[in-house]
Amino acid sequence: MEIKIIKCLNDNYSYIIFNKETLISVVIDPSEADPIIHEINKNKFNLKYILNTHHHYDHVGGNEKLKEKYNCKIVGFEKDKNRIPGIDIGLNDNQTWKNELFECKILHIPGHTSGHICIYIKELNALFTGDTLFSLGCGRIFEGTYDEMYKSLNKLKKFPKNTKIYCGHEYTKKNSDFCFSIDKENSKLLNKIKKIKKDIQNGNPTIPTILSDEIECNIFLRTDNLKIQKQIGVNSNNPIETFTKLRDLKDNF
Repeated sequence: MEIKIIKCLNDNYSYIIFNKETLISVVIDPSEADPIIHEINKNKFNLKYILNTHHHYDHVGGNEKLKEKYNCKIVGFEKDKNRIPGIDIGLNDNQTWKNELFECKILHIPGHTSGHICIYIKELNALFTGDTLFSLGCGRIFEGTYDEMYKSLNKLKKFPKNTKIYCGHEYTKKNSDFCFSIDKENSKLLNKIKKIKKDIQNGNPTIPTILSDEIECNIFLRTDNLKIQKQIGVNSNNPIETFTKLRDLKDNF
């Protein structure tokens, strides 16, 4: 199996997972249909399923056109079935789901939306986090609470440290600017920023990122760090209070 990164809209990423021999494929979060159709036709993929991490239009915009064209099944969170266009199969928290291509674990990670899920494919060492965890950032809180988002991020931190993170947007440069503004003395962050700049200069995606890098460099995963707490003026060692302050600062950055 391989993963193909597809650029969509202004800064979205969709992902096609495929088998080179059988050409069976699955797409995750098709923001729009046309770039997906182009790749499917070019490679003669047999699209079987669409998986959606959440209901926002820039993650499900291609659902119905792709379903109509390829007669594929649409898969998403069971409790969000009224908001995911064309959904055929509803999945639940902690469910393992198997298709013709792979087996994956589903986790409910609310915060950005109430029905957000992530998709973990152990065979690929890949975690698809939608708009919950970005490289050096996390999603805005639209429907959930700060506490929910904090707990969701902590769920993601528990995956193997070498897990590859595939998120929904190319936000890494701006996220790195925010992290650096607060965490200037983090040498690992500085090294990661150098790599990010090189990737961007070469026209390459900054995704996937590695979970271990995020734990060391992403300030939203480092809310127990005393230097970060002091830098943003939090006088408590309550990590949720630190996370709340960081998320508010990022919203206005």
